Amino acid sequence: MRFRGDPGKIRGSIAPVVSPFTADGAPDLDSLRALIRWQLQAGSHGISLGGSTGEPSAQTTQERATAIKTAAEEIGDRVPFVPGTGSAKLDETLTLTAIAEEAGADAVLIITPYYARPTQEGLFTWYSTVAREFPGLPIIAYNVPSRTAVDIAPQTVARLRKAHDNVVGVKETTKDFEHFSRVLHVAGRDTLVWSGIELLCLPLLALGGVGFVSATANLAPSAVARMYEHWASGEFEAAQRLHYGLIPVTDVIFTETNPAAAKWVLAQAGLIQSGFVRPPLVPLTEPGQARVRGLLRAGAAVLEEPVARVAGGDR
Repeated sequence: MRFRGDPGKIRGSIAPVVSPFTADGAPDLDSLRALIRWQLQAGSHGISLGGSTGEPSAQTTQERATAIKTAAEEIGDRVPFVPGTGSAKLDETLTLTAIAEEAGADAVLIITPYYARPTQEGLFTWYSTVAREFPGLPIIAYNVPSRTAVDIAPQTVARLRKAHDNVVGVKETTKDFEHFSRVLHVAGRDTLVWSGIELLCLPLLALGGVGFVSATANLAPSAVARMYEHWASGEFEAAQRLHYGLIPVTDVIFTETNPAAAKWVLAQAGLIQSGFVRPPLVPLTEPGQARVRGLLRAGAAVLEEPVARVAGGDR
């Protein structure tokens, strides 16, 4: 929690790790720990879990709580820890946020409540309730309208920022690039904005974004982290080369519903025990596997072992 008092330091590539399960669908905490160690060794600037890539809606509150505690222990304050603690239910959101605060999270990622399609007033009330309950914990709104069917308006972000000192920013997972600019314009340039859209990670930095929470970091953590580092150092052409080099790897992630493809690759690489995804998702199909191998070959220049060898199928 050493970054909790200065959330502006939560920058760069915050890797949203998958939630590993055993072949019969039970939580696999040993693999979760191994993934976090690999991410840290690869240079990721922070760790998240429990976002869309982490299959939160397919887990019980207790399973999510245990994963948060396990991740916090493994990270050990080396980098910022930003778990997703949101749910479609307010009581679950508050419970998980309390657990994350106690575990030492540096900030929490709160998804807009899905399915209900609340109004902007409803979203303001929702986030205000969480912010008031945890005044010492930085709150990051997670805007992902493709999954929740509701979009946090820039004006609502501005209203929340004005009303609550601990609402520090937003993870924007929208392809509406104009939206990023409007959030920073009306909510203030000191609003912390992370991109959740892989191919907008680099462009957002030019508008004043502070980093990204990119699922691609599950497979190419070093390259995703270096893309930010090159940008921050003014090495713009090097950052662009990585941006374009990462496109095939991003296409791997979305070959079928995320995180099925990422988990298959990680299992083939020996980084997790199983590629199991919980219903209603299904494991990566055989045609999907063939496509993934081809995409990995296309993106080989930005991959490192053990993921790099999966393209050849020689495990």
